[in-house]
Amino acid sequence: MPALPAAHKAWHAQPVEAAFAALDATAQGLTSAQARQRLAQHGPNALPEGRRRSPLRMLVDQFADFMIVVLLAAAVLSGIVGEPADTAAIIVIVLLNAAIGFVQEWRAERAMAALRSMAAATARVRRDAAVATLPAHELVPGDVVLLEAGNVVPADLRIVEAAQLRCAEAALTGESHPVEKRTEPLPGATLALGDRASMAWKGTLVAHGRGVGLVVATGLATELGRIAGLLESAEEVKTPLQKRLARFGARLAWAVLGICAVILVAGLVRGEPPALMLLTAVSLAVAAIPEALPAVVAISLALGAAKMVRHHVLIRRLPAVETLGSITFICSDKTGTLTRNRMRAEVFRTGAADGQDNEPGPDLLRALVLVNDAAPGADGQLVGDPTEVALLEAACLRGADLQALRQRWPRHAEFPFDSERKRMATVHALDDGWQVCVKGAPEAVLPRCTWRLAAQAPAPFDVAEALAQADDLAAQGLRVLALAQRRLDQPPAGIEEAESGLTFLGLVGLMDPPRAEAAAAVAECLAAGIRPVMITGDHPATARAIAAQLGMLGPRSRTLTGVELAALSEEALAAQVHEIGVYARVDPEQKIRIVRALQAAGEFAAMTGDGVNDAPALKAADIGVAMGQGGTDVAREASHMVLLDDNFASIVHAVREGRRIFDNIRKFIKYTMTSNSGEIWVIFLAPLLGLPIPLLPIHILWINLVTDGLPGLALAAERGERNLMSRPPRRPNESIFAGGLWQHIVWVGMTMAAVCLVLQAWSIGHATAHWQTMVFTVLCLSQLGHALAIRSERDSTFGLGLGSNPVLMGAVLLTLGLQLATIYVPALNPVFKTEPLELRELLLCLAASTVVFFAVEVEKWCVRRGWIYREAAAA
Repeated sequence: MPALPAAHKAWHAQPVEAAFAALDATAQGLTSAQARQRLAQHGPNALPEGRRRSPLRMLVDQFADFMIVVLLAAAVLSGIVGEPADTAAIIVIVLLNAAIGFVQEWRAERAMAALRSMAAATARVRRDAAVATLPAHELVPGDVVLLEAGNVVPADLRIVEAAQLRCAEAALTGESHPVEKRTEPLPGATLALGDRASMAWKGTLVAHGRGVGLVVATGLATELGRIAGLLESAEEVKTPLQKRLARFGARLAWAVLGICAVILVAGLVRGEPPALMLLTAVSLAVAAIPEALPAVVAISLALGAAKMVRHHVLIRRLPAVETLGSITFICSDKTGTLTRNRMRAEVFRTGAADGQDNEPGPDLLRALVLVNDAAPGADGQLVGDPTEVALLEAACLRGADLQALRQRWPRHAEFPFDSERKRMATVHALDDGWQVCVKGAPEAVLPRCTWRLAAQAPAPFDVAEALAQADDLAAQGLRVLALAQRRLDQPPAGIEEAESGLTFLGLVGLMDPPRAEAAAAVAECLAAGIRPVMITGDHPATARAIAAQLGMLGPRSRTLTGVELAALSEEALAAQVHEIGVYARVDPEQKIRIVRALQAAGEFAAMTGDGVNDAPALKAADIGVAMGQGGTDVAREASHMVLLDDNFASIVHAVREGRRIFDNIRKFIKYTMTSNSGEIWVIFLAPLLGLPIPLLPIHILWINLVTDGLPGLALAAERGERNLMSRPPRRPNESIFAGGLWQHIVWVGMTMAAVCLVLQAWSIGHATAHWQTMVFTVLCLSQLGHALAIRSERDSTFGLGLGSNPVLMGAVLLTLGLQLATIYVPALNPVFKTEPLELRELLLCLAASTVVFFAVEVEKWCVRRGWIYREAAAA
């Protein structure tokens, strides 16, 4: 039963029954067997992605660097005029280097693919006569999809049910205002897409209300699929750090090439063989130019993002990982993020004169059931919004018969909750008229009440007294809702008639206790120089009570309400933003003002959100954090990262992990650049000091492979610094070379070179035949000692424990073994141009190799005392 694409079949003009018949479907949905058959026939509901690099392409790209090509050409030329064995050895080392690079990139690509699959869209579908949540790519024509505000429409749908349903279609049709959807067929087979109000299009957003749609087209057959060609060129986005390192690397490359040219000329003037000098210069350029730094950063960020999933954080945009270390404010929702989102109705007040708690009467119990979208799931457990589940549980515990009430008082119409009205209403048919049930925030419901229930007949209602009771409950940390009703002879003409002249039924106080781990996470934030702020739609007293329990309020912290916020200018808000600890009764649209005010005050803000109206604030924030369990598709699409457990503590875990990853990137850069610096100084200064070229091309490439490669990559596994969460956030525009990094690269590189050149001069002066092997060994082992010393920027390696990073220790021991093999395995001596060292020569090499290690330990000792790099020491 092939379904025609929506563009070629006028689904909008067909009655709902005809659409179901044409697709051989029913309102109960397809069976699993039907869905499998149609999926095989129509293919997945997905659009073509941008071309991703294949493993073969990744491997080829390892040889795409210009200097690698020059090196291979020079090696071949050297083999023709010199020794073919040298050429073979150089080619093998280049291949090994490419293999290491390929494995790292392949791991990173797999990690990112796993993250993309976790972030894939889902849809609520009727399958096998039950509601199930499925990956959107599994939808097929004939599926019945449930829509609610915040969803991304997963396929082209014929609307079959609509309750105040409006869709934002600007991305597809250019219509700036959400379009009201309807179920009636529309005449005219050639209507413009924007006029087909009985259709919802794949990729558009549900802005308001709820609805049900019949899938009529999927994948490339959708209207969005027709323009999918515009989406195929997915360009890889580079992080700010990658871009800065790429620019730095380009400038450094010219400097290195200049030094290599001087080395080439100096060697020729000294009478060195031209082929040897050419190969030496090219080898040094390959080893010293940091062209791989941006790629290493991308790999580190990708692998770090994959690890964050263990802490229930899904990174959607890679730059967020490096940005986390700069966060100064975390603006968090209260319900579900700081609290457990496990509501329980604790208190009822039905308007008694004494203002005391009392049990709800039959009218209030009935309203708790009727103005409620929660319902029993397939397993009999109540499912839905936690607040509505709590209200339904309270009614059932007090004897309300859920099924009987909903059958006797069927829902005729509804006015869904929205952030502007702060209430919802449902209309129910009675035998002798109509009943409206209303539920919402006390200040949104109580002023619309005229009467209250009394023993004989409705009595006049005191709004001020009821609001005072609501404030009293809120001050106890309870979330307060008001319920009311109205009897009508005819269905209400509109929302205003439905929600006016109400009879007050009662107040409900719900308790949502703080998460057990939230207080510790707040304390950790404060220690790390990060200010946690609560933003909630709840009553100010409720919000402040919870914030106080969590330790979020300082002695000068203020609470600002949405009404007060609306009265402030942008400048006034920015001036006060540091004093505000709680924003209460805030509309989602006001969140973007808070973000901009913080940014205007020079802060770096993370913002949480879960609703449709949160999306602009999430996008504007430096880190937008969406909820993975209770959040909408729209919020997730706008965010930088998603909390899979909706837990504030997970944000703090992400900040900690982000700081650790950035620290380890700095350590890798420090290690690699210092090693390169040492190699350059050794070869550049030797001819100027009247010494022969200390290293052969094979030595340079070997050091670049084993010491720059394995230990450098193992530094990424280093655990967080001891002061990781007790230092202030990193300034967003701070150079990665700040905090003494560039000074370290220069002086340690020169120290490394000095040790090698002094050893070379001493060995030649004492007529030691093995001087070149000794210099080769000392330079290699000095870099291993350097790798061990820089595991922390301030703590002693002995305090950390040599075995606390087993990956690095394993890489160091493996590299040491490989280096000794080049000296003592007879078959490798002619390949690496080495000679076995005597015991006293080896001991001298080992002793000289420790100079750099102990010099860096002295540097860290000075940092701890605040004598050097004062900024880093203060942190």
